[in-house]
Amino acid sequence: MFRYKCTQCGKEYKRDEVKYLCPDCSKSYEPGMPLKGVLTAEFDYDLIKSKFNRENPDLNLFSAVEKKFYPGFFHGNTPFHKSERLCGFTGFENLYLKNDTLNPSGSYKDRASFLVVAEAIRIGEEKIVTASTGNAASSLAAVCASAGKKALIFAPESAPAAKLLQMQVYGAEVFKVKGTYDDAFKLSIEYTNDNGGLNRNTAYHPLTIEGKKTSALEMFVQNNFKPPDAVLIPVGDGVIISGVYKGFYDLKMCGLIEKIPELICVQSENSNAISNFIETGVYSDAANPATVADSISVKTPSNAYMARNAVIASGGFAVTVSDKEIMEAQKTLAATTGMYAEPSSAAVLAGLLKSKTKLDKKKQIVLLITGSGLKDTAATAKYLNG
Repeated sequence: MFRYKCTQCGKEYKRDEVKYLCPDCSKSYEPGMPLKGVLTAEFDYDLIKSKFNRENPDLNLFSAVEKKFYPGFFHGNTPFHKSERLCGFTGFENLYLKNDTLNPSGSYKDRASFLVVAEAIRIGEEKIVTASTGNAASSLAAVCASAGKKALIFAPESAPAAKLLQMQVYGAEVFKVKGTYDDAFKLSIEYTNDNGGLNRNTAYHPLTIEGKKTSALEMFVQNNFKPPDAVLIPVGDGVIISGVYKGFYDLKMCGLIEKIPELICVQSENSNAISNFIETGVYSDAANPATVADSISVKTPSNAYMARNAVIASGGFAVTVSDKEIMEAQKTLAATTGMYAEPSSAAVLAGLLKSKTKLDKKKQIVLLITGSGLKDTAATAKYLNG
């Protein structure tokens, strides 16, 4: 089916030869720094091309887990459509939305959780562990519930109440961490090292990237088998943007597209480690990642290296936005499209408005909306009520 390939040294491994990171490159990794030795799946692209049928496109050809192991959790195939009213408001003539708020748990993270749980079914693992500010955790809890697996969650106690409640109602065991997402990430890895279980941490498990690539495959099909010109993506730890790149990369390697879209990294001004890395080439943590957009609040982004490479390889760029710009964009998006996105997702509209001189207004541009506003109504209420 595929081999894992290290994004740093290029070494390849058989499917069950490795579990998380490249054994060589990760030797120097310590919690509190971006991951080293992140793996991606390299497929037999000629074989996929020979089997791909545009009359009945089977995106499972690109999957790193066989369909027979899939849990009964129906996600993806989310709406992809042009917004005429948003075009009128922004001045962009061909503006599209990819609406992942309509996944079962309300966020894009269902794509990664689904594939990791499928892998747990394949290898016979009963408990799955993750660190999250909320969306990845509630997503994992939902998919585990559908598969009869145990979800163990390490979440900052400051995570939005609705997200914490969502994890619990699905039956997850939640450990509230007195600290940040980065602290939760460290504790979750320590837990699986000491107690076993499959760790779903984003980028740490390579199938999180493989799961998150599926929106790119869907956009290709939904867009009449062609890629858009640019995609704006909310970025925290860097895995969604890396996953979107991987999806278009797979399509290009199969000869199904000629060019990968420009990928635009949108971050909070405070949680800006990857944006700074893209612009300067020198990595440093975000000094104070506190932002109203909790889903992209990260001091040390786990997938900083791959995310930077993805943006540069696609010919994209990075843009940062303020909390005020994010909340104004949330209201504008809702009022012009009927789509209530959480602050992290609304950031992409703020990023678009801030990038008017960098993007061709005639080109097809996609805003990737990754989470529902119902995940964090307190942030909206605070903004609307002044």
